[in-house]
Amino acid sequence: MAEGTYTMKVNPVKKTVDMTVSGTFTPEKAKQFIDDYQHKLSSINASEFVLEFDCRDLDVVTKEMIPDLENCLTLYKSSGFKKVEVGIKKSAIISMQLKRLANNVGLTTFEVIQKY
Repeated sequence: MAEGTYTMKVNPVKKTVDMTVSGTFTPEKAKQFIDDYQHKLSSINASEFVLEFDCRDLDVVTKEMIPDLENCLTLYKSSGFKKVEVGIKKSAIISMQLKRLANNVGLTTFEVIQKY
């Protein structure tokens, strides 16, 4: 499996936070991601921003990935974004999985867009 990588960029003009995540995260990489995430968000009012997530490389969610993804969605919910948009390739299965996970954690401002 590929080592986990991510990009995270605040766009104050578009009022978006643009993120990509791929690969498999080690616990150290996950901590680094959370530290960077909290640092970036400390400079903005998240309720005015849309979190735009590029998940074009996301595969079908396995049972083992569910807790980690739910933790991430809970983190995004607690940040209070105006909206969380997840862009994926055309896949009804991935779309349904992501919507169900967002629903499980009560992330009501969540939208999956099949745009890649």
